[in-house]
Amino acid sequence: MIYENAPAKINLTLDTLYKREDGYHEVEMIMTTVDLNDRLTLEKRRDKKIVLKVEHRYVPTDHRNLAYKAAKLMMDRYGIEQGVTITLDKAIPIAAGLAGGSSDAAATFRGMNRLFELGLSLEVLSELSAEIGSDIPFCIYGKTALCTGRGEKLKMLPKPPAAWVILAKPDISVSTADVYGALKVEDKEADIQTEQCVKALEAGDYQMLVENLGNTLEKVTTEMHPVIQSLKETMQKAGVDAALMSGSGPTVYGLASKERQAKSVVNALKGCCKEVYMVRLLG
Repeated sequence: MIYENAPAKINLTLDTLYKREDGYHEVEMIMTTVDLNDRLTLEKRRDKKIVLKVEHRYVPTDHRNLAYKAAKLMMDRYGIEQGVTITLDKAIPIAAGLAGGSSDAAATFRGMNRLFELGLSLEVLSELSAEIGSDIPFCIYGKTALCTGRGEKLKMLPKPPAAWVILAKPDISVSTADVYGALKVEDKEADIQTEQCVKALEAGDYQMLVENLGNTLEKVTTEMHPVIQSLKETMQKAGVDAALMSGSGPTVYGLASKERQAKSVVNALKGCCKEVYMVRLLG
């Protein structure tokens, strides 16, 4: 039996550069992990089945699930003759811009590698995982990285300075495909300071980091769902050092250097949002 943690990610920056010929957008973004984790248990089976167990009515347990796809790809690619039972304990909100599904898939790749003693490096797993999802290569490592291409090309960065993260997910789900479909790259207003963010991480400069967060998708998703903007404003009024939507949304996060400050923000959000989490940056 193998256990794996699957941490959520947030975007410190997300810049969409242009639409590629393959239909994806070329992106440049910095992602890091936070201490909000799904947990997976993997066990061998005598048959060749993949059985995914999860107690969440909105999470599929068949080929639509990225963890299932990861197990299937590993079995096919490396000729694994036994099956696997994957028990998934969800804590990361779904369709939230926190890469919960991608992180579950990454944990499955790592877990299958250990369970069947394949001896594959994280680099090999990362390249393999890009076949089924753009965020999964980052999640294989679960650190802090500059991600380019469609998100699968990684350059590792120093972890961010210690801080509290307040995550608030409004009671809506957002389709990443719909957000990118509505995005007009030529109309983007935000000037995303990814280079400055990299410098802040390299210098360990928290103030410089919070001054340079940015996400070009925030405007698009906020126009579809104005509640995102009101959540962000509530956080800012409550005293976060910075607030930003993660990924394609709808989760908004705030950074706070002090625990008391973070708790005050959580209290301010309680009336307007059911799903609020106060966690630490990992990276």
